Amino acid sequence: MTTGSVSKRLKTSEPLIGTHNGQFHADEALAVYLLRLLPAYSSSSIIRTRDPARLKQCHTVVDVGGDYSPSDNRYDHHQRTFDTTFPSRSTKLSSAGLIYMHFGKRIIALQTGLDEQSDDLEILWRKLYTDFVEALDAHDNGISVYDPKDTQGLQKRFYDGGIGLGSLIGDLNAWPGEEESGELSAAQVQEAEDNRFLEASTLIGSVFQRKLKYCHRNWLPARTEVRENYAVRVRHDREGRIMVFEKGVPWKDHLYALEAEDPKQQLVLYVLYPEGQHEGSKWRIQAVPITKDSFESRKPLPEAWRGFRDEALDDVTGIEGGVFVHASGFIGGNKSRHGAMNMAKKALES
Repeated sequence: MTTGSVSKRLKTSEPLIGTHNGQFHADEALAVYLLRLLPAYSSSSIIRTRDPARLKQCHTVVDVGGDYSPSDNRYDHHQRTFDTTFPSRSTKLSSAGLIYMHFGKRIIALQTGLDEQSDDLEILWRKLYTDFVEALDAHDNGISVYDPKDTQGLQKRFYDGGIGLGSLIGDLNAWPGEEESGELSAAQVQEAEDNRFLEASTLIGSVFQRKLKYCHRNWLPARTEVRENYAVRVRHDREGRIMVFEKGVPWKDHLYALEAEDPKQQLVLYVLYPEGQHEGSKWRIQAVPITKDSFESRKPLPEAWRGFRDEALDDVTGIEGGVFVHASGFIGGNKSRHGAMNMAKKALES
């Protein structure tokens, strides 16, 4: 069932949205938010219940009911036979992924003004899934980001608090005893719970909106700029190991994609860019990470430079205008473009 065919059947009489009551999670909180971005649902009321009779009154039901049937506007994922995934991905969908898969293109088109059939919208649709929605699907379905076989024997170096989108939404649930039944009626307790759910839905929805805006206005246009600068990188180093941008852009995704197109090419080791657009802005030299999210660089800045600043850095590099080099060597700075370039070229020789 295509997103378009489902959308055409939506009524304009404020269709009711149903989901379960009790403890809420990030997936249905986002699913409800996404639905309400569509004109047909913009004024919809939410019914939170597990009562089949009440859910039957709802036009659209998410994360409850034991049925996945787009033609009937039912989007649950808890049934034993459910195994639906997003195109070209292996993570089983939650209610967030289901709603996003069916309605995401239309939502992105409405929010960005892009043609729903355009290549750019397709890129954004897939990008928002892999960078945002998929993590919620995995969290709700109990899927680890790593294969358990690969992490046997590993121990965390420190407690990270388990902070993530799922936990932030989960923390909005009432804790035991927070709402004493003797002080509030059952209706009042349910009303308080529903209000917290709407708060959670707004919170995770605002994160989605911010992510979409960033990808549309910053990440997507950067594809062209990265491709253009990648094509001329031999101007700075005959082996193409240095790339230069005249402004800061989100370059990592696009660089890795370009390198994957021709794996025989020399990998880029350093990326240079100004800290700002005003005259006299300082310049940064950043070592390219081994992977997008890695803290390990392909070629960190020389160990002898690390941790030094200003004149002390000038002394160890022999290059004027030094600002700093991080203790791990993943990034450094110089007062000028010329100085940053000299640092990159000297680092290549180390």
